Amino acid sequence: MMARRKRTKQKRKKISFKLSASKRRKHQKTGLRRSLKTILTALVVVCVFALAGLLFYFAERHVKSAKPTETGRLELVSVPEWVSEELKARIRAAAGDETFKLDEKVAQVVAENLASVAWLDEVKVQTTHDRLLIEAKWRKPLALVKLGLRKFYVDDKLAVLDFVPVPNLPIVRIKGLLVTTKVPAPGEVWQRDDLSAGVAILVQLDRMDKLVTPEDPLLYEIDSIDVSNFNGRQNRRLPHIILYTSDNTEIIWGAEIGTWQRYLEAKDEEKLAKLYAYYKEYGSLLGGVKYINLRDPQDKIPQPIDKY
Repeated sequence: MMARRKRTKQKRKKISFKLSASKRRKHQKTGLRRSLKTILTALVVVCVFALAGLLFYFAERHVKSAKPTETGRLELVSVPEWVSEELKARIRAAAGDETFKLDEKVAQVVAENLASVAWLDEVKVQTTHDRLLIEAKWRKPLALVKLGLRKFYVDDKLAVLDFVPVPNLPIVRIKGLLVTTKVPAPGEVWQRDDLSAGVAILVQLDRMDKLVTPEDPLLYEIDSIDVSNFNGRQNRRLPHIILYTSDNTEIIWGAEIGTWQRYLEAKDEEKLAKLYAYYKEYGSLLGGVKYINLRDPQDKIPQPIDKY
């Protein structure tokens, strides 16, 4: 019995030893799994940071590429077709340079430089990432004035414009101005009754050209307007205003616009209708007659509104 018990104890001890080894192996496996999990977690964290770094790198490059360039060229926006290359060059020169540093002050500086340019009104300057855009209302010259060696234009509002060749416009010379005062500087209004009377007729002819003869404007055949007898200041019985074609044909207009009734002349609308009816019938004002009389009233004169 004693021996058997002893063996039993020994056996139990042996069994106890085996169970302890099994637990140790289990603990080792658990530790290995934890180590692998820790390594994988660290790898995931490293990958996340690496990916974030790459995203930040490319985002920074994209932001840098989207930033405006240091300099940009000037561009004139919505320029009328009649503006000549020489006039464009003058505007660019007045702006200050061909290329500009595109900072927050450049638009204001260029706008100030262009404020004194008579040809432009309501100037707007805007910067983009690579350009400097200039948009404005362009003053369109209608009449040319020559005084001695000086010559300049005026627009429909009598604003004085410095002379620049503009070959794409039918600009008519106004002669016979009674100049008693100094001519204003470019950009300023030259308020004169005789000048205003000549320009008012040109405004009406320009309007009729757009409505009646847009493909072949009549104004291209008008060379000058003589206002030397404006309001009959030289001879009240002679026509107050006369237009001359490029071949010196006289077009007798008469009194200034709005005063036809005072001098018993044809209405202003009748004068325009008669002139354009003749132009459309013969195809030109040149080479036909010595003069075209518009001031005498006539019955059944075609009105612009009736025919056109």
